[in-house]
Amino acid sequence: MNTAARPGQAVLRLVMAQINLLVGDVAANSERVIIAALRARDELNADLIVFPELTLTGYPPEDLLLRPGLQLQVDAALQRIATQVAGIDVLVGHPEQVPEGRFNTASLLRDGQVLARCRKHHLPNYSVFDEKRYFVPGDGFCVAEVAGIAIGVSICEDIWMPEPARAAAQAGARLLVNLNASPFHTGKGDEREAVVARRVSETGCPVVYVNLTGGQDELVFDGESFVLDRHGATVVRAPAYCEGLYAVDFAVTDTAVEPLPGVVTPRIDEVASVYQALVLGVRDYIEKNAFAGAVIGLSGGVDSALTLAIAVDAIGAEHVQVVMMPSRYTADISHEDARAEAEALGVEYREISIEQPFKAFLDVLSDSFAGAAPDTTEENIQARCRGVILMALSNKQGRIVLTTGNKSEMSVGYATLYGDMAGGFAPIKDVPKLLVYRLCEYRNAIAPVIPQRVLERPPSAELAPDQKDEDSLPPYSVLDPILEGYIEQDLGIAELVAQGFDVATVRRITALVDRNEYKRRQAPPGVRITRRAFGRDRRYPITSGFRDTQSGD
Repeated sequence: MNTAARPGQAVLRLVMAQINLLVGDVAANSERVIIAALRARDELNADLIVFPELTLTGYPPEDLLLRPGLQLQVDAALQRIATQVAGIDVLVGHPEQVPEGRFNTASLLRDGQVLARCRKHHLPNYSVFDEKRYFVPGDGFCVAEVAGIAIGVSICEDIWMPEPARAAAQAGARLLVNLNASPFHTGKGDEREAVVARRVSETGCPVVYVNLTGGQDELVFDGESFVLDRHGATVVRAPAYCEGLYAVDFAVTDTAVEPLPGVVTPRIDEVASVYQALVLGVRDYIEKNAFAGAVIGLSGGVDSALTLAIAVDAIGAEHVQVVMMPSRYTADISHEDARAEAEALGVEYREISIEQPFKAFLDVLSDSFAGAAPDTTEENIQARCRGVILMALSNKQGRIVLTTGNKSEMSVGYATLYGDMAGGFAPIKDVPKLLVYRLCEYRNAIAPVIPQRVLERPPSAELAPDQKDEDSLPPYSVLDPILEGYIEQDLGIAELVAQGFDVATVRRITALVDRNEYKRRQAPPGVRITRRAFGRDRRYPITSGFRDTQSGD
């Protein structure tokens, strides 16, 4: 324990390790633990460093947990940390395999010894979580002593329930510490602090909440580790989306353990937070999977413009290439705006016309199409020509194709399989169209990189003469709220109609959502920013005879 702040009062210094990890890379993750712990000891003079949930494997390790070799690596890494770190207590998350089963565990290490093992009790099995597939719940509650202070330790979901915190306090804990891998969605930061404030109110104990940061496939972990005092006030908050070691001092007396006020990083607004989540998710997906860069089909429209800005902010303009692939239906202003976006962001730009391959496909299929009027078939061929070109560039250059479809389009199937859906990662697949515009305005407020008329002209796929999105879809001001209610809130037709939406429109949109599940199953992963994203969140059958009988009439 550090020197006294004033007579009769000592100070406990705890460091929150808000770090970015690579799932499955146990050796590198454990090395990061060792480096961070030694820095916390030598530079920050800490008594205790706390790492996130399942630090040694990264989160979520999913079916890697079923590989026996992973647990062997974890056990060896835990021993290596214990051996190489002395003079500071280390609280680190990891899987633990014993005859009783596999536990989600946090171990307290001190000078070569494992002093305590704290096992997660409440295993989330909803939304993006699937922990009952891998773990068994712990029993008993963990109270460990650090620098003479009884500390109750819990893991992630445990703090959302009253029993673990209450039991720890009843067992004599004076400070509660919670290890987390809590993924981002809009509004999540406020939710966390409100829940933890309830635990403080119930126990009278201050709480340290340490969260992971970084991107892992669809998930983004936003960090924002924080400390609440025993009155429920936020006295320390780490910045969102930033790695770092954040020291917190606690005044210790015979009657209380009280965090001393520190830096409370202001919470950024929703649009800024979503944008930063998208940037981090794209950066980590590209870098952790060792792609050389990214290639994007740039249309001159708003979705590809936003995707380009995100990519440049994520990995740098020098690693991004854009390709304009005009057809006979491409408007001149689309050429101009695409080139202007590329020049504003300083990326490599080229144009490859799809007219020749499109004509070749029409020639090859002319006998098969004889007597049939042109329809969406010809439109989709154009999109697939573009997909082939982008994937060829990806293969040749080692760059990943970033697709540009938004959530509104993906919801109703306004996208072409093997065409504009072709690619490796979909940055804005969970971003509704109206939010796309808000994100563009946010990015332009930093620096104007998206031409204003891109934000003002009616959106169009430009696969037919004078085509507009609203020829096929309701206005996005109507479409997006219906989709939010149906997908994210599980509202039925009658409930949506009761909110004032036209019954025929609701029936049509919900039918499109259900009918296009097969397309979404074949879509690339993308960053999750809402409460219900396609993929891990929403598991809907492709083949289904269900019909909503509550019609709303």
